[in-house]
Amino acid sequence: MIVPGAGLPPLTGARLLTSWTLAPGALGGIALLGGGYGLGLRRLAAPWPVRRTVALALALVLLVLISSSAIAVYDDTLFWARAVQGVVLLVVAPMLLAAAAPLTLARGTLPARAVATLGRLRRSGVARASCAPGIATLALVGPPFLLYLTGLYPLELRSPTVSGLVSLGLLGAGLLYAVSRLQIDPVPRTTHHGLTLGIAIAEVVTDGVLGLVLWLGPLLAVAHDTAVDRDWGPSLRDDQAVGAGVWWIGGDLAGLPFLGAIAARFAAADAREARRVDAELDAQEAAGERGSGLWWERPER
Repeated sequence: MIVPGAGLPPLTGARLLTSWTLAPGALGGIALLGGGYGLGLRRLAAPWPVRRTVALALALVLLVLISSSAIAVYDDTLFWARAVQGVVLLVVAPMLLAAAAPLTLARGTLPARAVATLGRLRRSGVARASCAPGIATLALVGPPFLLYLTGLYPLELRSPTVSGLVSLGLLGAGLLYAVSRLQIDPVPRTTHHGLTLGIAIAEVVTDGVLGLVLWLGPLLAVAHDTAVDRDWGPSLRDDQAVGAGVWWIGGDLAGLPFLGAIAARFAAADAREARRVDAELDAQEAAGERGSGLWWERPER
């Protein structure tokens, strides 16, 4: 039986830069996403912020790297390589894709019937429930625990089909969270940015719990790692500890720009609300002065 990841040479600095593999399914999906976005930009009549296009480009580059570079070549051999893929799929790529505002671009370029269909889906009860703060948060913090504490991880290592489904699941869960929390695209349910910021900070604690579970817990794929019989690099325990650090520290570092974006939108929303309240108070004060008049301006009877 051919064991995925068996027989690979030691991962050196040179191999980290020069080892590549072809992943037709992943590359096809990435090309479809990039091509659709590019076509939307060509059809869009109004100016489009450059920062959104840059965010989309960065997301596509990262997806190519984790699916075709040395990270993908060694993902069946080294636990930390799978951890890097997981952090990118669940946290980094969804954040960048949400910042690219693809749904807003679609609304401005798709036919009216397609836009109406998207609108109905956005207003549906399922969409509203999925974007509730609790559900969206569970979509972010739950998948790693589901992957590592249910026996799914060894199955992912044995089956390319399961591995692909896990990757799509992580990316989809991350997108649900990032889109519903950043709220750059139209969402079924709006959440105050202050609540979102508090939830995002609390999730840092959850990353720490996952890191401790992986670091101090039992080895997750002993049978697979024994069959691979790797005689180079870190020990199985050290490899899993490094992967735990990737999820813990890497996940928190990757989330810092997200926290910054949420904080900036929170401050902007508060500033807009303050301006609105000030304008209403000024209007009420002006209306009151016009209604009552000043005593020396009142006409004599």
